[in-house]
Amino acid sequence: MNIQFKKGVLELCVLSMLFKKDCYGYELVNEISKNIAISEGTIYPLLKRLKDEGYFTTYLEESQEGPSRKYYKLTETGIKIKIQLEKEWFRFVEGVSKIVREANNND
Repeated sequence: MNIQFKKGVLELCVLSMLFKKDCYGYELVNEISKNIAISEGTIYPLLKRLKDEGYFTTYLEESQEGPSRKYYKLTETGIKIKIQLEKEWFRFVEGVSKIVREANNND
């Protein structure tokens, strides 16, 4: 998949997953990787930036499988941004789909 496409949608993917439930970083990577090829090196800088922007908070939780895990939890700001990005995404996809369909109908 085109790297620019990925960069543009990863923020929405992360916020959407955290809207569903609190997650730790590796869990986010694993879940997103089921649909989009990404690496930990891609997601952690994004998580830091989004936290710095106030979209979520973090907390530590004990793990039975090793050290404590840092979980990410959406804030009200994060929820608002997720909803805004989601609307923009669907408008964008609809517009691109329309252009592609119309171009294919001209053949």
